[in-house]
Amino acid sequence: MPESRFIHLAVRTSYSLLESMITPKKLVAWAKDHQMPAIAVTDRNNLFGALELSETLSGAGIQPIMACCFDVTDGAPQECISRVSVYAQDETGYERLMGLSSYAYLEAADGVPRLRREHLFEKTEGLILLTGGAQGEVAQHVARGRIDEARTVLNEFAQAYPSRCYVEMTRHGTPEEIAVEGGLIDLAYDLDLPLIATHDARFLKASDGPAHDAMMCIANGEYLGQEGRHRVSPEQYLKSADQMVRLFNDLPEAIENTIELAKRCAVRSTKRSPILPNFGTGEHSEADELRVQARNGLKMRLDAAPQLYADRETYEKRLEYELDVIANMGFPGYFLIVADFIKWAKDRGIPVGPGRGSG
Repeated sequence: MPESRFIHLAVRTSYSLLESMITPKKLVAWAKDHQMPAIAVTDRNNLFGALELSETLSGAGIQPIMACCFDVTDGAPQECISRVSVYAQDETGYERLMGLSSYAYLEAADGVPRLRREHLFEKTEGLILLTGGAQGEVAQHVARGRIDEARTVLNEFAQAYPSRCYVEMTRHGTPEEIAVEGGLIDLAYDLDLPLIATHDARFLKASDGPAHDAMMCIANGEYLGQEGRHRVSPEQYLKSADQMVRLFNDLPEAIENTIELAKRCAVRSTKRSPILPNFGTGEHSEADELRVQARNGLKMRLDAAPQLYADRETYEKRLEYELDVIANMGFPGYFLIVADFIKWAKDRGIPVGPGRGSG
């Protein structure tokens, strides 16, 4: 596949629920048709599609770039919500990226995933940060005329991500973007930081705009004729490299830096066997521990109703057969883990169902 003049770094897929109409398979087909050698998906606060996208894109000879767009909160009573996008360069960065996504969900006090700002500064090795364009914290200060505050924030990002912080530019044609663009460019030049062009793509073709608009109404509980409802720009379709080059013809370095970022990233999600904690006790292996618990459990039940279980040997032989099957399949740890939380529930009076037939 020939080298492209521009790499998309801000595509959202259907894993950004009710925000995008682009499925992984359609994205791969589009990238092949447009000869784009790499692509980054920045779904909102999540990496739900990371494995599928990695497998699908790499299987088609396209480099997947592991990334995520985060809603960021400063934690204040009247919190300011901004956005940044974070990209993994290597395995260390990808592990950290997964951690950031987990923080966004685990610390969501109101059920809405948001990343607390301080997490962006804790461990940044292997990560690249884009400032969020017109929705970023820097741009929000610029929009309010607070240039000194904008410079301070941008400098904080630059120091936390040395040589790995880019000032993000978007041109979807919105008033918010137009109002802050000049200020962002001036700050980037003042602090000697690179500009980078992104395009927040939500649908494949311009003609898909009305259908996406209807989907947004479903997502927000609104209707098409409603005044003042949330909309996205009709320009947020997946534009070709040539279209993006023309769109930023006055800032060629912002286009060139998309290629640079893609070259700096060399990690993807891969399939692996399930990772379960070792339930061995030190004295016993998992298989032996399961046998001990199962035999004790059977003895307890047989002793409780000897008149019902006169033929103990039949039950004991059946148990040993089942334990051999479980051990041969490599499932002792799984059964011990499930037994552990079932016992915990019963000890606290929490009702427990009969379980799955396969178990």
